[in-house]
Amino acid sequence: MYFKDKTIWITGASSGIGKAMAIALSKRGAKLIISSRNHGQLCIVRDECLKYNSTTFIQTLDLEEYHTLAGIAEKVLKKFPKIDILINNGGISQRSLSYETSLAVDKRLMDVNYFGTIALTKAVLPSMMKHHLGQIVTISSLVGKFGTPMRSSYSASKHALHGFFDSLRAELAQKEADIDINIICPGYILTQISNNALIGDGSPQNKLDDAQANGMAAEAFAKKALKAIEKKKNETYIGKKEVLGVYLKRFFPRLFSQIVSKVKVT
Repeated sequence: MYFKDKTIWITGASSGIGKAMAIALSKRGAKLIISSRNHGQLCIVRDECLKYNSTTFIQTLDLEEYHTLAGIAEKVLKKFPKIDILINNGGISQRSLSYETSLAVDKRLMDVNYFGTIALTKAVLPSMMKHHLGQIVTISSLVGKFGTPMRSSYSASKHALHGFFDSLRAELAQKEADIDINIICPGYILTQISNNALIGDGSPQNKLDDAQANGMAAEAFAKKALKAIEKKKNETYIGKKEVLGVYLKRFFPRLFSQIVSKVKVT
């Protein structure tokens, strides 16, 4: 019953993890605001969610255009005066060697994954602070905890999110704001993320990675993620054996470096 009647805003909700979480939340009685750039796909998700809940509202946005997000949030907050949970899920990945990746691609990854996410968070946060209640969930990645080949700027953008939200959590605790900050780190999840991932020149890879193809189903991820959100865990790792990388990096860093330098990550 934790999610019943809560107003929850999810970015990146048109496919993959975001879509799976939106449908799972609708089955739990949440009122949803679903966002991405793709209005057509959002309509499909909305229609599926409305089979289970009473309210699923579409708000298109582009995280890369982060300067527009304050205005979009203001519009949403006029319709929904209180956002109970913001789920920052939207983003884009990378499949290219760092020295073959243009600086424009590096910047785009940071604009979408980092600046877009924190811009929307900053736009919604004052309303949460006014009500002294809220929860901000950010879908990071296991490579937000460690770097791997072919993910240099993607990993950097996710590391940046950890730094920002860890700091924000501490600041809100000092303010006694009663706003929870949760970071969820997926491993390989079976979605289209690798198809849409950017290669060095900024074009999409247009290929499903072997590791992605063998990853956890998005629906299984959503179930575990909602459980972590309900428990208000500061940080959660979800995946298969790749989750062990977090602990190898922490306790056996030299061994981890040797392994990750040889691992096939596409």
